[in-house]
Amino acid sequence: MNKKKRWYDYLWLASLLYFILGFFNIMFAWLGMLCFMIPLLFAVIGGNKHYCNKYCGRSQLSDILGRNLKLSADKPVPLWLHSRTFRYGFLTFFMLMFANMLFTTWLVFDGAHSLRQTVNILWMLQVPWQWAYSGSAEPWMAQFAFGFYSIMLTSNIMGITTLLFTKPRGWCVYCPMGTMTQLICTWKNKE
Repeated sequence: MNKKKRWYDYLWLASLLYFILGFFNIMFAWLGMLCFMIPLLFAVIGGNKHYCNKYCGRSQLSDILGRNLKLSADKPVPLWLHSRTFRYGFLTFFMLMFANMLFTTWLVFDGAHSLRQTVNILWMLQVPWQWAYSGSAEPWMAQFAFGFYSIMLTSNIMGITTLLFTKPRGWCVYCPMGTMTQLICTWKNKE
């Protein structure tokens, strides 16, 4: 029995389109802020994780890669990835990397640093990405875009790697946005 598709069942296309557009024009990386703000708004306003469970294009893409294309090992996610210690530690690490990205953006804005036209994959590997910046935006705006695209690409690589060894949505277990929204929901629902 085929379930009728709804509009939000196609949000995986937005996730895929984000990476494609950012590859050719880094300024599209700013759209990633939607993936950062919308889940938080769902959690703050609704006190729920509906975004993660229903609207997250990245988790839909993981389902397609894992279930439909059979790339997933379909094994349980290791218990240590479920642990609060790992999830909160990973969220802290991710937020420190985000803060570092903001600081680098500030340094470019302030003129203390020049624009770095690179994408950092897994926070260590700097890949030249100069073809994606035409020079039409302020350097600090481009620096933010390069940094944000780096974070989004790194988390996508981690998500795909996780699904190769676990269930398709294995990344969702320790996704920093999922952990943040869970914290917000827990706090909000105590009121």
